[in-house]
Amino acid sequence: MQYSFPCRENYHPQGILVPMRDTLKTIMTIKSTIAAVAASPFLLAGAAFAGPYVNVESNLSYPDGDYSAATTDIHLGYEGTVGTEGKIAYYVQGGPSLNHSETTDDTETEISGKIGASAPLSDDLSAYAEISGATAGEDSDGDTIRNWGAKIGAKFTF
Repeated sequence: MQYSFPCRENYHPQGILVPMRDTLKTIMTIKSTIAAVAASPFLLAGAAFAGPYVNVESNLSYPDGDYSAATTDIHLGYEGTVGTEGKIAYYVQGGPSLNHSETTDDTETEISGKIGASAPLSDDLSAYAEISGATAGEDSDGDTIRNWGAKIGAKFTF
């Protein structure tokens, strides 16, 4: 983009400043847009939302500091609340699980899922529980191997 001004032939001090001004306006507009997009989730933060969601989670394993495996879950889920005043929260999610092993340098696709719930015990203390399951290929008889897991815990807020 070239600016020409009828003053002093082809040179004018604004010939340098005008393009800089336009560039600064563009940069400020982009920064303003990025800031607005970044702040937009906080506009809805006060409202609780129950419904469908997507959860992508990757777990990596580094025993003794060396990479050995990775599992990436790509789950579709649903969350909501039940009970008096909706204080008990729950979720159900499931989908493909991509499992990579360094020893075979291969990625296998399995199926995994989780169900969980949490409930307040007091104003500062809540309890949660989760049950998970995933397929893990087939055994020598051709039967699907299923791995199960569970966790239970408490969360204290200050």
